[in-house]
Amino acid sequence: MTAKATITSASLAGAFATALALLAAQTAPAAADDSAGKDKCFGVALKGQNDCAAGPGTTCAGTSKVDYDGAHWKFVAKGTCETIKTPHGTGSLAPVKS
Repeated sequence: MTAKATITSASLAGAFATALALLAAQTAPAAADDSAGKDKCFGVALKGQNDCAAGPGTTCAGTSKVDYDGAHWKFVAKGTCETIKTPHGTGSLAPVKS
């Protein structure tokens, strides 16, 4: 590899690393802010619209396979979870056995 190619490769790698660092810095605070003033409400998420997951065979956001699964939660405005009505009852601040 020539000196010019080495310098070009190093410059591109540095620019790429900087872009990734900037992107991470912009998205990390936003993710932390998503939960401010909100509760995790179990049993209210529609299929594929949960904010995170619980239980075997699941990973995280968007993995719920059925509507209103009591093992999956969605962020809702603080104090509103247990007032949300679903076909299975109301939302819960703790996981619900389905």
